[in-house]
Amino acid sequence: MNYYISTLYIAIPVFMILIILEETIARVRRIGINRAEDMISSLSSGLTNILRDGLKLTVILITYTWLVDHIAIITLQPVWLAVAIAFLVQDFSGYWMHRLNHRVNIFWNRHVIHHSSEEFNLSCALRQSISNTLQFSAIFMIPAALLNIPSKYFAIMGPIHLFMQFWYHTQLIGKMGWLEYVLVTPSHHRVHHAINSMYLDKNYSQIFIFWDKLFGTFQKELKDEKPVYGVLRPAGTWNPILINYKHIWQIMQDAWHTSTFFNKMIIWFMPTGWRPADVSMKFPIKTIDISKNQKKYSTNNSTLIIMWAWIQLIITFFLMFHLFTIMESFDSMMVYLYASVILINIFTFTAMLDGKDYAIKAELLKLGLIIFIFLMQGFTWYGLDGLYLAILIGYFFTSIFSIYVFSNRK
Repeated sequence: MNYYISTLYIAIPVFMILIILEETIARVRRIGINRAEDMISSLSSGLTNILRDGLKLTVILITYTWLVDHIAIITLQPVWLAVAIAFLVQDFSGYWMHRLNHRVNIFWNRHVIHHSSEEFNLSCALRQSISNTLQFSAIFMIPAALLNIPSKYFAIMGPIHLFMQFWYHTQLIGKMGWLEYVLVTPSHHRVHHAINSMYLDKNYSQIFIFWDKLFGTFQKELKDEKPVYGVLRPAGTWNPILINYKHIWQIMQDAWHTSTFFNKMIIWFMPTGWRPADVSMKFPIKTIDISKNQKKYSTNNSTLIIMWAWIQLIITFFLMFHLFTIMESFDSMMVYLYASVILINIFTFTAMLDGKDYAIKAELLKLGLIIFIFLMQGFTWYGLDGLYLAILIGYFFTSIFSIYVFSNRK
């Protein structure tokens, strides 16, 4: 079991405890910060990202190891200093990748999922992308490579650096005194997630806030400017898989419809949201006017539907961890088939929350895949037998029935 997956067995329970604690405190204070469908969407998004990373489904354009092998000049000593510099470089790289993801049209697709929630809470921190499969952040880690800092430091530090960004996604913590000058705090990050014009594209830092102050992207939270959360082009769905690719689909359509070859080429690398004039006039897109009251996406689901979606989510988490437990015992094709079942499962129950009839079509596709896997394995399921297998089969059929009933509701 790789290091990243091992850390999840610690991180995920901690995250869940903190999310429950946040909701409990919010209820005591009578502050509405969570909606059930939004939380399910956020946690489902986190699950897809964990699955992608656990299976290492990424393409690295340039590796840090290659940089160290080719451009290292000296070896930094002692170890504690090398670790400290590595952490700073990791944070510096995170700032610039974060800024690129916000400012360049095609890169926004890698990050839009994280901002798509119209709430701001700990669960939205888990809205992480599956569309950022091309990795090139090593180009911002050249200072560490010049100092011959070993790649193993970053392999260990990467998940830790990511998990350290969880806690400040909350509305329950106000200004934090002198820490506001050093670290990224909830106040700073509320600004970052806001779509108010004065807050937009500010506070990209991940751990140390001084990067924003150094590079001119800092904005403090103002008492008379309450943050409004979401994206300027609302997602309009609870389905994290659709959200992951909605922006790039829009770019592709605009590139197809624009009349000039030049616009077809440059649209990918223009500032985020840019559209050719001929396309924007002919095919307008709904955007938020935050000067008016924000109307959040809602699908008015019954308590029964929401309860079943929670059950689906919990079972899907168990399926994912079962996959991580057994994947070293199976060949790659069988592992990817199992992962596909999990992804389709997420697609179907979030489409159910949207009330979309294509949820049943996706569920039938999942059923066909499940039958294929059973046939391939001689009517077993990745080592499960007896009572566990019977429960799993019962769940699969219950899922089909429930998706059919709930996704066709009036």
